Amino acid sequence: MLKSKTFVKKTRSGKVMKIVREHYLRDDIWCGSEVCSECKQESGVLQKDACIESNLCSYPHYLIPDTNVVLHQIDVLEDPVIRNVIILQTVLQEVRHRSAPVYKRLKDMLHEKEKHFYTFTNEHHRETFIEREPGESANDRNDRAIRVAAKWYSQHLKTFASHEDGLKVVLLTNDQGNKQKAEESGLLVYKCEEYVKSLIANPELVDRLALSDDDKNEITSAKLLFPEHLPLSRIQAGIKSGCFLQGTFRASRDNYLEATVFVQGEGEDSTEVLIQGLQNLNRAVHQDVVAVQLLPRNEWVAPTSVVLQDEGIAKDDDDNEEEEEKAVTEAARRSTGKIVGIIKRNWRPFCGMLNVSQIKESTRHLFTPADRRIPRIRIETRQASTLAGQRIIVAIDGWPKGSRYPNGHFVRSLGGAGEKETEEEVLLLEHDVPHQAFSQAVLSFLPKMPWAITPEDMVMREDLRQLTVCSVDPPGCTDIDDALHCRDLENGNLEVGVHIADVSHFIRPGNALDKEAASRGTTVYLCGKRIDMVPALLSSDLCSLRSNVERLAFSCIWEMNHDAEILKTRFTKSVINSKASLTYAEAQMRIDDTAKNDDITKSLRGLNKLAKILKQKRIEKGALTLSSIEVRFHMDSETHDPIDLQTKELMETNSMVEEFMLLANISVAQKIYDEFSECALLRKHPAPPPSNYDILLKAAKSKDVEIYTDSAKALADSLDVAKVDGFPYFNTLLRILATRCMMQAVYFCSGMDSDFHHYGLASPIYTHFTSPIRRYADIIVHRLLAVAIGADSTYPELMDKHKQSALCNNLNYRHKMAQYAQRASVAFHTQLFFKSRGILNEDGYILFVKKNAIIVLIPKFGLEGTVFFDTKDKTIPKLVFDEEIPGVSVPVPDVEPQAKKQKLDH
Repeated sequence: MLKSKTFVKKTRSGKVMKIVREHYLRDDIWCGSEVCSECKQESGVLQKDACIESNLCSYPHYLIPDTNVVLHQIDVLEDPVIRNVIILQTVLQEVRHRSAPVYKRLKDMLHEKEKHFYTFTNEHHRETFIEREPGESANDRNDRAIRVAAKWYSQHLKTFASHEDGLKVVLLTNDQGNKQKAEESGLLVYKCEEYVKSLIANPELVDRLALSDDDKNEITSAKLLFPEHLPLSRIQAGIKSGCFLQGTFRASRDNYLEATVFVQGEGEDSTEVLIQGLQNLNRAVHQDVVAVQLLPRNEWVAPTSVVLQDEGIAKDDDDNEEEEEKAVTEAARRSTGKIVGIIKRNWRPFCGMLNVSQIKESTRHLFTPADRRIPRIRIETRQASTLAGQRIIVAIDGWPKGSRYPNGHFVRSLGGAGEKETEEEVLLLEHDVPHQAFSQAVLSFLPKMPWAITPEDMVMREDLRQLTVCSVDPPGCTDIDDALHCRDLENGNLEVGVHIADVSHFIRPGNALDKEAASRGTTVYLCGKRIDMVPALLSSDLCSLRSNVERLAFSCIWEMNHDAEILKTRFTKSVINSKASLTYAEAQMRIDDTAKNDDITKSLRGLNKLAKILKQKRIEKGALTLSSIEVRFHMDSETHDPIDLQTKELMETNSMVEEFMLLANISVAQKIYDEFSECALLRKHPAPPPSNYDILLKAAKSKDVEIYTDSAKALADSLDVAKVDGFPYFNTLLRILATRCMMQAVYFCSGMDSDFHHYGLASPIYTHFTSPIRRYADIIVHRLLAVAIGADSTYPELMDKHKQSALCNNLNYRHKMAQYAQRASVAFHTQLFFKSRGILNEDGYILFVKKNAIIVLIPKFGLEGTVFFDTKDKTIPKLVFDEEIPGVSVPVPDVEPQAKKQKLDH
């Protein structure tokens, strides 16, 4: 049966186009139930004995939730007790349009066999499809479609019921109007809350209910703590007229009463608006998209120097500043504003701990998220005594204007706080790292074992198995992406090759394996654990360039003279056989051991000599040598707990590998850009804005050292000569601070940007080609290069700059999160290491001075922490804070007037 709809549409060019939409209706769509013998086509999804113990429904039943129940009560639906649920096509489509994360969770449940969730395509069933009536809103039409489908199911299943208490259908809705209409048409209908409260098998499920509007109002105080949010129509009009700005809300880690709103502009015109005080923050949560109104210029303020954490006392703007604070200088003031409305909430489930209420028998408690940028959340739970001391997940339901904190609900427990597995799960969830096992669909695209290089592969590739190729990596590395060789040519020049694992041979565009790798974006390295981007069969075996096995590679080969000048460059798909898999230390020992003179050692010495020249050339061009402390843990083989900790030592061989990886990346970047100027995937590092250097310049000024930041070269040169007598670590501290001044390097599509420059490397063009086992960007670059040299065919998405740009956004996000997860893992293992160590004496250095705290770095352990001043102890002299240095002074009594201050500064 065919329904068609005709309408006219005006195109951009002003022409009128006639559109005909055809909608096919069928009568052979299966209901999905095991009891049905009429339309049954395959084994049933919905069970015959669909029994959930309930005080309301003592009979077997299927559930049909409406759209809002799915959107707001997804945590309840995910519980194992909830089974045999019919998800209507109407609901699925609405959820897809309104919330991508909920849609993904719903799709996962539909694929989970144990849940018995079934999708019924009611929009294409002849008896359940309905047309929108004149004057009916889309929302009302969808509510009616859900009621019609529920009615059809009730009547359809009734024909197979053997007695009165046979299989029934229960509609779940929280919409009072929808519920009333469903009851009038004879449907069994309940509010989600009353149904969940009736369940006998799992009374704790009540805790997972998202608060209804009635509950939210009940919890809020009579006093209005926050201004009303403006409606979206007013916000849109205000943004259009220029009264408001739209941006991303970024809460401060150091001060819960301060935040910034990042307003994206054209090119370099992005700005940040400072927000201070509870009223002005107006219930925005980190990463929300908000509307901000600038305050009059005379109300602009400077970022605060106070470190302030929410201790549960309602503070306001006045608590942010101390009485003696001097007037802020005009130069220090920043654009300041207030939040007038929320454009898009970016809430996610948050990990943290429950602060059990002091009131006996209370079911209302505060939850403290692990991320300091997220406010505390008020939840209702009857399991407080069980959940105390556990890491739990909580979701926010809403933030009424009369409530000091947002309201939320308990989702699930992760385990005991401090336990290794629990904390690992917390940091993976908090940093949104996909870490579920690879699905069968993904694994089905792996090569069948045993695998071998075929004669067909050899025809398409250059045979480089005879070359003395070797790899140099950190100890314990199993995902070996790259290998190198260097040999003398008959003409007196040198041939140098960088050989990279040919991952794109195994991962073909658009299949489930490719989509999963694109979604994950990168491998995440935690202490003692690796979350792979691709399955282990590829990462640790077939793609890994291990020694003495034949492997497929993508090679970048240069002819160079002895001054490391490139005379020729070529790229080829190849087959190699690595002669050695070395660690940095093993390679260094070979280079240094004068008794060794074999082919591998000669190759390494040639590479090392050229690498030193390449590095010197880069530094002369203005490449930066910055610093960050990296620590390595030695793990107990039984418990996997850290037993020793040391900072990583860098050797010449680290630099040797790095130089040739950089050179390969630059050579490939130029090649793919020359061939595909609109869709090359490149990587850039923007120059920092001058204000970013404030912390570095103040630190240098405190020791009368000059630092120049006009260009990367000026910065590099001034860092090289920045030394203080009797303070050898000062230069390293400056380089650590300089690293923090830098912008994030990002992937971008060449057709969507004009600034390609890589500031840190002082290179006009750059990409990532050398690590396709652990970075998806490199797989795309491999595909582009393969097309450029005629070694592979292209596909539409590869040449679509908009799709390439969207991919870059995901990759940038995944890389940033992987970096943060790695740091969090190091921090947790450092805590484990100190757990049984008692008190240690080590050198520490003050990195930053705040009004009420100092930030201290202990280089030996890579530890950084905040040390608060005790401002409550009246026996301690009051500290005087100087914003300009910045520094704090301790007045010293009974000394000459000119010696009355001891300075504590950078």
